[in-house]
Amino acid sequence: MGLIIISVLVAYLLGSISSAIVVSRMLGLPDPRGLGSGNPGATNVLRAGSKTGAALTLLGDVAKGWLPVFIVMQLGPDDPGWMVGLVGLAAFLGHLYPLYFRFRGGKGVATALGVTLAISPPMGALVVLTWLLAAAIFRYSSLAALIAALATPLYVALIQPDPWLVTAICVMVVFLYARHYDNIQRLMRGTEPRIGEKKPAA
Repeated sequence: MGLIIISVLVAYLLGSISSAIVVSRMLGLPDPRGLGSGNPGATNVLRAGSKTGAALTLLGDVAKGWLPVFIVMQLGPDDPGWMVGLVGLAAFLGHLYPLYFRFRGGKGVATALGVTLAISPPMGALVVLTWLLAAAIFRYSSLAALIAALATPLYVALIQPDPWLVTAICVMVVFLYARHYDNIQRLMRGTEPRIGEKKPAA
């Protein structure tokens, strides 16, 4: 019990580190929360004009979902589904509600991807492939993320059929859809910018 409490706490604290804000400060870029959608993520770092910063942000967000799950899978029990599910969810919620930034975080797409990659690299690859295919067809980054998120519980059920993992991923999907509420509204109105288009000024 002590191990799971420590693991969940560490995962949440790690998830609370905002890669976008840290990278922006390191590179002398504007605060991503003041750009575009106000979301502290790779897209807004890219809007600041730094492809390197955006790449580092994406890598950092994926890593903080991957690392705690990977570690607990190495150190945890022989059947660690429940523990992995809780730790992955803790890292994900840390990104959404970061302790260090007044509980105002990002949308969690990259961190959720990191969790799936740690659980199963082939499963993570399927999620990425789904995003790429949806993005190529529809040309909306947000819609591609929503489609990939919706497909992820199915991939988990097929590749790692553990009820704890499936439940944890389903909870993440619910939060992801809630965080994409504005994007969903714009998609329905036809005002969501396509990939390569600039977001209209507010």
